[in-house]
Amino acid sequence: MSFDVEQAVGSLQNEFPQNIVNIKEYRNETTILIDKESINKICNYLKHNLDFTFLADLTAVDYLEVKSPRYEVVYHIHRFGPDCEENVRIRLKAELTDSEPTIDSVVSIWSGADWLEREVYDMFGIKFIGHPDLRRILMPEDYEPFPLRKDFDVRNREASKKSFEKALEDGTD
Repeated sequence: MSFDVEQAVGSLQNEFPQNIVNIKEYRNETTILIDKESINKICNYLKHNLDFTFLADLTAVDYLEVKSPRYEVVYHIHRFGPDCEENVRIRLKAELTDSEPTIDSVVSIWSGADWLEREVYDMFGIKFIGHPDLRRILMPEDYEPFPLRKDFDVRNREASKKSFEKALEDGTD
């Protein structure tokens, strides 16, 4: 008998009943909303006990003025099974407040999270505690705003102008 998403959800509910906030299923995709403090222990459990060995994606969503808490960090995790015949997917979400957009890094669990967390930091300003090298990856180091935040003003060119002028100064030495 093969492993399925219902078994994974049931196992998580048994192991972490106090850390699961909500479970939703939509169009045969399961989303588990968890409290942010439990991200490492739940991800560790998924990888080492349930064989979810592949972190396919890690991203964030900004719900400015739509709902609170403002941010969600989203993890797409896959289990392929012992013979790569299964394809079980789970989406984890953890909510973060505007006043404290931080969550523990999962790089120690899935090394592939390294650059994904850096991208989320660079675009949303969400900090991943314990990340081995959390710095900007797409924008210049001295760039102050976070372009994928809903309150980012695309018409304000001052940050880009300052960064570009600094790069020109640095390049002329």
